[in-house]
Amino acid sequence: MITLRGIEKSYSLGSNKLMVLKGLNMQIYTGEMVSIMGPSGSGKSTLLNILGMLDNYDSGEYMLDNVLIKDLSEKQAAQYRNKFLGFVFQSFNLLPFKSAVDNVALPLYYQKVGKKQRTKRAEALLEKAGLLEWRDHLPTEMSGGQKQRVAIARALVTEPKVVLADEPTGALDTKTSSEIIKIFKDVNASGVTIVIVTHDPEVAKATQRLIKLRDGIIEN
Repeated sequence: MITLRGIEKSYSLGSNKLMVLKGLNMQIYTGEMVSIMGPSGSGKSTLLNILGMLDNYDSGEYMLDNVLIKDLSEKQAAQYRNKFLGFVFQSFNLLPFKSAVDNVALPLYYQKVGKKQRTKRAEALLEKAGLLEWRDHLPTEMSGGQKQRVAIARALVTEPKVVLADEPTGALDTKTSSEIIKIFKDVNASGVTIVIVTHDPEVAKATQRLIKLRDGIIEN
């Protein structure tokens, strides 16, 4: 599903160049649930931004579902993100002035899906998340765990092939974290490939494979 070959990424710091990813090679197979761990500065965020088509890489090759992802325009990147990817963030990134059902349905609006169909699909996912009775509530009226379940439902509403999760349990207590990981495992069991960047060893343990990143390369 995801193949990275010789990925390099650097940033300019004045007259200096900071190499963040140094010829990184990585393979994630269709239907896997994988965690990525590494100390601060190891390149995790940069890697996730490249996987999510939020940033370009300098050299190498990134293949996503046999499509070369390289030097995309903003419009192309948005189209591919809509086609392939769902995102879950530590800070939930829900719109505070929209209800749970509207937050979940939002990606379908950008895909020009009609309102009736958007609402139907959003409600079905809220029901799976055990939140249908909260459909009209705003994020400010929900707990952290409820907000993250809404965020996961939003990530799934476009039926993505891959879900990228950035510290999805970082703002949650241990019990709620376990509930969120169970949801990810259920989603993965339906065939969706899941990549989780995490600092939490318990989250990593729940995945099928751990990729350790250090100084811009993958440790064996």
